Amino acid sequence: MTRAALLVCPASGKGRAARIAGSTAAALRPHVSELRQLVAHDAGGTLALARQAVADGVDLLVVLGGDGAAHLGIQACAGTSTALGIVPAGTGNDLANAIGSRSVEDVVHGTKKTLDLGRLSTGQWFATVLCAGFDSAVNERANVMRWPAGPRRYDLAVLAELTSLRSAPLLVTTESETFSLDATLVAVGNTPNYGGGIPVCPDADAADGLFDVTVVERASRSMLVRMLPTLRTGRHTDHPAVRTFRAREVSLAGGNGWVAYADGERQEALPISVRTVPDALTVVGR
Repeated sequence: MTRAALLVCPASGKGRAARIAGSTAAALRPHVSELRQLVAHDAGGTLALARQAVADGVDLLVVLGGDGAAHLGIQACAGTSTALGIVPAGTGNDLANAIGSRSVEDVVHGTKKTLDLGRLSTGQWFATVLCAGFDSAVNERANVMRWPAGPRRYDLAVLAELTSLRSAPLLVTTESETFSLDATLVAVGNTPNYGGGIPVCPDADAADGLFDVTVVERASRSMLVRMLPTLRTGRHTDHPAVRTFRAREVSLAGGNGWVAYADGERQEALPISVRTVPDALTVVGR
């Protein structure tokens, strides 16, 4: 017997979530003992409904929306017995892809598994990548762009941000070392991808209890332009300006006011600290 809630974020995917809400509910209903359909119209409402559903004891919270909606679902489900399912209907859908959920069928016929999560010093959880520097500036720009839809939005945001590219002093502290460098961007990966499928931390594994960290050191505009095509394949880690390592805890300071993004959502300006929490979230996917 499974008590489920379907949390619909109707604005996701330029209204795609609203258009498929009925069919998604119809596909879920035969496979659960109870289905509540919840509709939220802003981030605050989404989080409140998600937390209430978990407090009411649902076994499965299914989020119909994009990475932003999924991020809010994580805040409610992390550390609880409620499993999170995702029916992707957003721009990037990186978390849905990471757990193997590309449609409602993957929720219906998927299996439960646990994922590590990252936890910020603010108490916020994240499941995919936390970034700061050039890539967080790209996120800021992409979030306000109205065109195009899908991963191409991030590609255009990258090109636009190249015009104001700059590096900054960054202090990185882990559980075992501290080092400083001039950096262009830093990404702390629980899973490999951000920005609609860019494998910035290509070897990250959400079941190994470690973050994979990618730091691009000082890079000129021309160097970064040459590096960009390799981002889509994960080969950027071979570049001499790219430093990678693994850690359970990471603190970032400096950055000249860099703002951190996690799961594509704005967090706070550096300094910021994150740590891994093994098996913090139960998800349903293929």
